[in-house]
Amino acid sequence: MYDDHDAYDDDLAKAIAASLADQSRSKPIQSDDVLVISDDDEPPKRPAAVASTSDASTSNATNSFLSERAQMEKERRERARKFLEAKGPKEDDEDTTSADKDKERRGKARQYRKSVNLDDDDADSDGEVRATQRPPVASTSTPPGEQLFFDGELRPTPVQGGEPRKDRKATFRLTEALGKKSDVSFAILASYAHDISWIHSFFEPSVPVIFITHGQSNKDTDMRYVLPNWIKITPKLGHLGCFHMKFMLIFYKTGRMRVAITTANLCKEDYRDIENLLWLQDIPPRPTALTHDPKYVAKLDDFPSVMQRTLHALGVKEALTITLRDHPRLPISCIEDLRCRWDWSKVKVQLVPSIAGKHEGAKRVNSVGHVRLMKAIRNFGLMRKPGQITLECQGSSVGKYTTAWLNEFYYSALGQSAGDYLDQTKATRNKRPLMGLINIIFPTKATVAASRMGDAGGGTIFCQRGYFDTFKKLQGTNFQLRDSKSKAGNVLMHSKMILAVLQDTQGVDEDSDVEILEADGKKEAKAIAWAYVGSHNFTPSAWGNIQGSAFNPAITISNYEIGIVFPIRSKAELDKVTFWERPAKRYGADDEPWIMQESPAYIGAL
Repeated sequence: MYDDHDAYDDDLAKAIAASLADQSRSKPIQSDDVLVISDDDEPPKRPAAVASTSDASTSNATNSFLSERAQMEKERRERARKFLEAKGPKEDDEDTTSADKDKERRGKARQYRKSVNLDDDDADSDGEVRATQRPPVASTSTPPGEQLFFDGELRPTPVQGGEPRKDRKATFRLTEALGKKSDVSFAILASYAHDISWIHSFFEPSVPVIFITHGQSNKDTDMRYVLPNWIKITPKLGHLGCFHMKFMLIFYKTGRMRVAITTANLCKEDYRDIENLLWLQDIPPRPTALTHDPKYVAKLDDFPSVMQRTLHALGVKEALTITLRDHPRLPISCIEDLRCRWDWSKVKVQLVPSIAGKHEGAKRVNSVGHVRLMKAIRNFGLMRKPGQITLECQGSSVGKYTTAWLNEFYYSALGQSAGDYLDQTKATRNKRPLMGLINIIFPTKATVAASRMGDAGGGTIFCQRGYFDTFKKLQGTNFQLRDSKSKAGNVLMHSKMILAVLQDTQGVDEDSDVEILEADGKKEAKAIAWAYVGSHNFTPSAWGNIQGSAFNPAITISNYEIGIVFPIRSKAELDKVTFWERPAKRYGADDEPWIMQESPAYIGAL
């Protein structure tokens, strides 16, 4: 935390020196803050050590150049500050409210230094839309030695000491997801926990980056230069909640763009010590750019339209405006360019964001949280009735569940309208038994102890004793705890996935799947399941709580989250995209979930 600009300039100078002196990972850049905190709404994990960046061998010539660069950077920040002050702060977003989270954990969050405040944009705002001036270079050539994924690909990340995987599935390393750093022209990154000095080393120092991460409670959107060419955004948070999204938009000099949705934070532990999932897809540039039609786009809920509204909600519009002042030849000049300049026609997954706050009215409610999940399922034509799906909810954090909330989520997972659910009285909803089978896939204490790293490897997997006491009361025919064991072998999982198996298609032979006609005219096998992958754990904080009536629905969400949903059309595909041993073993009478606070490896360290 910096109390004056001189202290910040000193550290900024060190950062530039480090990036000029050595770009290797062994000498990471010294950042103004390295934030490594817990997953979802659980106690903070221990911060990773930060390597020193001092280098006594820095030459006098480099020091002279460094002084000039530091002064230039100081002047640039001053221009950005004046721009923001001239713009003035906005009124508070009426849709953002406090959410339910433990005060003790909230108090452990890192405090950020003071800066100019920015409010987030209305997610449905048309914004200041400019006609497209310059289409990107129309090239889809593959760089030597690099694999491209124009049809999308979901893979786990490798785990040190856990390769090759027991199931022999291919993996994504972070370097593979980012691509060759000399080819990158711009990036938008989002992560909850992070080691910014570590992730900085994967980019050329001259590449501009907008970096979105967790900030301080009860603060409006905050924006600042955190490293040369890097702007950090901490989106608006209420009294409680967290920014938990994990995604990447990478722009390349060829004109190609890559979008990635992952369960991994941007810190080396998540890409080294524990299994995560990463979905990515390469998006080619359009031969001719479209002209943005705000009224038309406002009616859409395809991938680029939802991503654009999400970026507006996170405050990216303002950060992009500032970045363009110093980098006028960015591949995008406004957020709306994402849809206008790139061809998303091959993207078949649906995007599901959660935006922290209270959202009222059918349009807003349908755009976020588990109600957006419902809309995605309906878009795939996979609606079902109670009892016709079985949910397997695998994640790294569990919540405090009630029968009412489990039914609320299950109703959305059926693809059924939230309005229909709200038509029931609250008393009726609270008394109703579980409508269908929900399996919680979470590791037992014994599974963590027997894993490759033992208890020490369980620092990003969260449950509380009180939650388990609730689980025991809920356990029965339609609520079951099952052990989480990776198909990779003896490693732990930080991934987050919800699998919905459609009961009316269980047991169907792969060869007998019925063919149905898709919107693009191609025949596809009938879906036997759907899956969600992303940052959402299976918790009310992540997915939200609905209230109100069918005529005036509302949803309150604690966290910012993002993920994808897609149909599964064969048993072979089901095996390919699930990464825990199935069927998962049900907890025995003596089994307990892993509770980090009760482990000798963490007692006294939290």
